[in-house]
Amino acid sequence: MRLLNVLLITYSFPPAGGVGVLRAASLARYFPAEGIQLDVITARNASAVGTDSELLNAIPSEVNIRRTITLDIPFGVKKRIKTLISGSMSSSARHSAGVAAKRGFLKRTIQDILLPDPQVMWLGVAARAARRVIRQKAIDLVLITVPPFSSVLLVEILRKEFPRLPIVVDFRDEWLSTTIDLVSFSRSERARRVAHSAEAGAVANSNAIVAVTEAARREIRARYPLEPEDKFHMIPNGFDAVKMHRAEPAATTTHGDKIVVTYVGTIYGSTDPTWLVQALLSLPDEVKSRFILRFIGHIEEPRFREALLQLGGMVELSGFLPQNVALAAVMESDYALLITHDPLNVAAKFYDYLGAGKPILATVHAGGEVQRLMDELRAGWWVNSRDVEGIRRLFIDAGARAGSLAKEFNPDADKIAQYEREILAQRYARLLYTIVGVQRACDLHALAVQSAESGE
Repeated sequence: MRLLNVLLITYSFPPAGGVGVLRAASLARYFPAEGIQLDVITARNASAVGTDSELLNAIPSEVNIRRTITLDIPFGVKKRIKTLISGSMSSSARHSAGVAAKRGFLKRTIQDILLPDPQVMWLGVAARAARRVIRQKAIDLVLITVPPFSSVLLVEILRKEFPRLPIVVDFRDEWLSTTIDLVSFSRSERARRVAHSAEAGAVANSNAIVAVTEAARREIRARYPLEPEDKFHMIPNGFDAVKMHRAEPAATTTHGDKIVVTYVGTIYGSTDPTWLVQALLSLPDEVKSRFILRFIGHIEEPRFREALLQLGGMVELSGFLPQNVALAAVMESDYALLITHDPLNVAAKFYDYLGAGKPILATVHAGGEVQRLMDELRAGWWVNSRDVEGIRRLFIDAGARAGSLAKEFNPDADKIAQYEREILAQRYARLLYTIVGVQRACDLHALAVQSAESGE
């Protein structure tokens, strides 16, 4: 089996930090061992919550990383603009003079220019770099991972120049049924039309679509009934078993006999903590005094920070931390905390929690994909994310069982082991080899037919 030359196009890549880079980073880490010669095109100055050099150090030296310039708005500026156009600012700022006028002007400007998202400004540069690499390296397959969802527009651009080149689109999040409503930069009707058109073009011009949950795969597939069933695949996110061994818990903590509950990741629309805070504030004082909730990661909107700070001494807000530090914090916790209002997508942190072997306290979309996995893997305890009384009871029960977790927490270790990133990368590599093999067979058949028709 000869080496497969694959071009991975991903807007964010280490040393950019955050959960958004982990899927691309894990593929780059493990693909070379599967006979894949990997080139990566990414943005040199990608908007990111922070930097994490250890993620870059884990990428094999044989992976060729090509960093291009982007005109994207810096992360901090982007969040301030989003706050203005969404109206989700702090209570004091909402009453400031002129805020409404600024919000209206910025909203119209963003909706008219930056569609499907602000990273669309990277598109031209990424396309030019991709053309060069495809020709210079005799690329066998292009893999484009999203979000940012504007990257799906690359499919049609490349298809026009390379009609026989296999192209795969990797959807880390389902877009049109969930993400566009929960966390999209723009939610206007025009933005929706652009999004639907962009996804449809990408699906029509790609060889395969890969989703990270079965629910998301079904949702995307249902929108395109005329496409063949075998175009749509599911390969989940996972965890690095090696990193879990490295992220050993600290010998002692500063929390004494407190029950430590740790959340890792961004707090944003999909993880709105409002109902959680209401439930925690309603706990009896003797129960509240037993808990420390640690939030590690970026908090996108002032109102979410204000809500969490209502918890007073119960809460610690740490901001963004490198992945190994965040994982070590999970390892020294009693519980891992998961918040999601999304019925289809599963946060990458969920799998890191599984790998850490920590029981999860989850507030989830009832009947959604996270609930299914929580039950299937026996990963912890869950309630409806908007059920204040249910969340209140979840924490009362968590406090009661804190001393007997070794007996009461019984995860399905065999099933969880299947989510190790190395195993998933092997599965992904097999899919890519199959896609290239099918395309080569089609090309050979077409050549044979052409030869026969010409009498050669």
